[in-house]
Amino acid sequence: MIKKILKTILWLGLILLLFFAVSFFIISPPQADRIVWGVNFSQKQSENLGLNWKENYSFLLDDLRVKNLKLAIHWDLIEPLQNNYKFDDLDWQINEADKKGAKIILVIGMKTGRWPECHLPQWANGLSKEEQQKEILDMLESVVLRYRNSGAVKYWQVENEPLFEFGECPWTDKNFLKEEIGLVKSFDKRPVIISDSGEWSFWFGSAGLGDLVGITMYRKVWFSPLNIYISYPLTPAFYGNRAEIIKKIFGKEVIGVELQTEPWCQSFLKDCPLKEQEKTMSLKKFKENLDFARYSGLKEFYLWGAEWWYWQKTTQNNPAFWEEAKNQIIR
Repeated sequence: MIKKILKTILWLGLILLLFFAVSFFIISPPQADRIVWGVNFSQKQSENLGLNWKENYSFLLDDLRVKNLKLAIHWDLIEPLQNNYKFDDLDWQINEADKKGAKIILVIGMKTGRWPECHLPQWANGLSKEEQQKEILDMLESVVLRYRNSGAVKYWQVENEPLFEFGECPWTDKNFLKEEIGLVKSFDKRPVIISDSGEWSFWFGSAGLGDLVGITMYRKVWFSPLNIYISYPLTPAFYGNRAEIIKKIFGKEVIGVELQTEPWCQSFLKDCPLKEQEKTMSLKKFKENLDFARYSGLKEFYLWGAEWWYWQKTTQNNPAFWEEAKNQIIR
């Protein structure tokens, strides 16, 4: 535990040092003339909140008129039994987006976001690493071949923060990630996003692998190594300046694939008291996070928390977050 805490403190120090370094050379990142706003959606997260996920998704398209979506494909939902794929729900999501003219980042792989991050089907848990990797490649092939002709799919995102050790995952393997990317590109030429922690990574590894780099942008979170809430002491320029460095070195665009607009509790949101939720996400913080993103210079953001906004609206009689998204972002 002591080693883990010391490692955490070291990383915080390195991040702050990097911030001051890039801020010295680049005072303020170029501001985007127009920001593309989108939202994240996870069928599993909507269901975990006790919602009708189809209704939740339809309201995003029809009421918020969302035109940019990041959809997480959870392996255990699409292949609940080995070699027995269940694509009906995902087909419906992609077809609905296509009908409404929305474009999609499709997140595919073992680690696709939302706790526990890695969504292995029960049948895959007992397999060896090599056997799991073979099954993952088979799954990726099935998904890409099924949706490569969809006009709604704009980007493939291969895994979620695959080089960042977070979540309950059996292994991390950069060489296998390269194999996954190569397989996707062999079947389709759409750009591949590799995502990374906006706060805990330098992004170089992801930039060397993907066509675009997707980053997180979190402001206040539950920090489990120290069992406290922390606010990251970062500025918009911390993100924007590093994005400029990535662009200069690698020629790659950086986009925000997770902008915090929901609470980060030490428990699942449904089990987290409302007063506790407000410690990391209030309407004031919601607005502040949007303004923070606007000043970063990044041109594209996908908000993290659309399922929670709908949960607030429909079960807590609090439509404020939903209406704020509608009025300020989705125009």
